[in-house]
Amino acid sequence: MRDPMREFEPHLLLHNGHAMTLAATLLPRRTPRLPAAVERRFEIEPGTQLLAKCHWQAQPRECPALVLVHGLEGSSESPYMRTLAERAYVAGFNALRMNQRTCGDSEALSDALYNSGLSGDYRAVLEELIARDKLPAIFFAGYSMGGNLAFKMAGELGAAAPRELRAVCGVCPTLDLAACVDALEAPQNFIYQRHFVRKLKTRLRRKASLFPGRYDLQKMARVRTLREFDDAITAPYGGYRDADDYYRRASAVRVAAQIAIPALILTAQDDPFVPEASFHVPAIERNPEIQFVAPRYGGHCGFVSRFSGAERYWAEARVMEFCMRHAAPVGAGAALAG
Repeated sequence: MRDPMREFEPHLLLHNGHAMTLAATLLPRRTPRLPAAVERRFEIEPGTQLLAKCHWQAQPRECPALVLVHGLEGSSESPYMRTLAERAYVAGFNALRMNQRTCGDSEALSDALYNSGLSGDYRAVLEELIARDKLPAIFFAGYSMGGNLAFKMAGELGAAAPRELRAVCGVCPTLDLAACVDALEAPQNFIYQRHFVRKLKTRLRRKASLFPGRYDLQKMARVRTLREFDDAITAPYGGYRDADDYYRRASAVRVAAQIAIPALILTAQDDPFVPEASFHVPAIERNPEIQFVAPRYGGHCGFVSRFSGAERYWAEARVMEFCMRHAAPVGAGAALAG
């Protein structure tokens, strides 16, 4: 499904995927209307909790909720997470900024590493928000790896998705992990590859110090690429045979045809390592619930527009428009303001 949506007009200095990607990370973002967060721990399974930074409305049960999931080596404090959380809160949504397992200083809450296949973590979050919090309408928005997790959850639920789950959104979602890792290995993407590998290694060392004997750090000795890290660490510790098995089983594209709720994909044709071609598959193109939007520019989770104010970060604005449209039946009181 391809509905009309305000076209993306990039900042005049950012007509390049790499420049856009880096600018979105480095540009300072102010979120003055985002109130202080309340921490919440979601029990996923015995010995594993996810830490969320929550911004609740005065009457949470009368308002929709947007659950945000960050990308690889991000956290609840990633700039895009705070920007979208502020937009959601001001619009009358409860906003929950999730940390994936071990992220956002939550290493001690689980002895396991996060990976792209753990969609069950967010199904557990969804179920708790329905059963405990009695929220009337729940949305998930994920960036990059987080988008894959949200879409994988929706695909696995299929037609059995609870009525409270209204929609899922993905900004540059890595729905085909193998294609994304292949793109990351291109010479021009060495800076991203080096960044991710360095941070993953550092995280594993911290994890190993918290859980002695759980991880064999010698396996990292020859790791230089993300694929090598996944083959040596992510796959064996995550229950996969090897990196190829991990990429196949954890990719949301495998279950995208089963998504039975409204879903939005925002990506860019110049994304350095999420190929636009990876979305042109029958599972996505033939699913009437999936709206696919791919401007020429935008980089990876960038979309810094030429406009200031509310339209500066185009992807966040479009995600909120999409969620508000599908939350409209809730629309009582302060919910859905603005």
